[in-house]
Amino acid sequence: MKIVIAPDKFKGSLSSLEFCSAVEDGIHRVSAEVDILKLPLADGGDGTIEIANYYLGGRLIEVEVKNPLFQLITASYLYAETSQTAFIEMAEASGLWLLKEEEQDCKNTTTFGTGEMILHAIEKGAKKIILGIGGSATNDCGIGMATALGYKFIDRDNKEVKPIGASLSQICSIDDANVSSILKQVEFQVACDVNNPLYGKDGAAHVYAKQKGASKEDIEMLDHGLTCFSEVLTAQFNVQPQTINGAGAAGGMGIATIVFLKAKLESGIQVIKELANFDHQIADADWIITGEGKLDVQTLSGKTIDGVLKSAKIYSIPVAVFCGQIELDKEALNNFGITYAQDVLSRSINLEDALNNSYKHLSEIAETFAKKAISSEI
Repeated sequence: MKIVIAPDKFKGSLSSLEFCSAVEDGIHRVSAEVDILKLPLADGGDGTIEIANYYLGGRLIEVEVKNPLFQLITASYLYAETSQTAFIEMAEASGLWLLKEEEQDCKNTTTFGTGEMILHAIEKGAKKIILGIGGSATNDCGIGMATALGYKFIDRDNKEVKPIGASLSQICSIDDANVSSILKQVEFQVACDVNNPLYGKDGAAHVYAKQKGASKEDIEMLDHGLTCFSEVLTAQFNVQPQTINGAGAAGGMGIATIVFLKAKLESGIQVIKELANFDHQIADADWIITGEGKLDVQTLSGKTIDGVLKSAKIYSIPVAVFCGQIELDKEALNNFGITYAQDVLSRSINLEDALNNSYKHLSEIAETFAKKAISSEI
């Protein structure tokens, strides 16, 4: 029997790799003959860089870049020399977490530092760059990133604008004469888990700018800027930004990566599955065990478990889900294609016990599952 263990983390208690070990321990207490393949996953959120490194086998590279307020900081990205692949999280240079609450003001923040990280990775030898675009402090539609890569954004007075959100409505043209030709030789893959359009009521400014320090007036101004800049992009690059799902991700970084990096946007879980060569690896499995902290309707919308279920369906492989907490009834689980499900909380004394002893509880859940799976009770 071959069992693939492919979980996300239990936030606050177990990493993806610890989940794998706990389940492996439980299964092997029943039978050491079971062939186990550990394929830890992540959906683009916290901990994704560690999982990327599990498959890439790279090392962290530190680089001095500008933060969202143009102040120098040290950021890091993952680089694997053997595959010439870099994994960059824009939040390292352009993240909201870098700013104090009183500093958060997305009309004046920039993605310039993310561009500097990309440039550094290319100079390091990267031929493929995976870019995670969550957690940004910005609404500059990626013009900061593009400026760092050699693009110039010109106003009606033929002057270069400051690459911040407040400048978007001033841009009349884009000069790409100084963009290195090396950029075209690099493949960009972008992990993006939102489908927001660039502007409008569901766009970058109206949905996300408030949490980045924008006032109501700022939001209207930023949305107007995104609308104006969209017209510039259409005129110069023959794209229709408003028709592209995810264009408004990370303050417009979604469309920026498509236009300036020729990138493709994919869900975070899909990016990690590709790194893991997931669909090929699971093809001959008898069971797949997955899980994460909580299983609810939201979990099954583009997150790790959803990604596993989609792959399992290709090969008609039954899926067992072990979670910290399950908020779906048996009928809902069946409808989603989940064959077996158990949670840690229901077998724990209380939440504290569930968090502190999650490894033990998870291992016991796996042991019970293995007994049933091996004896064909499920």
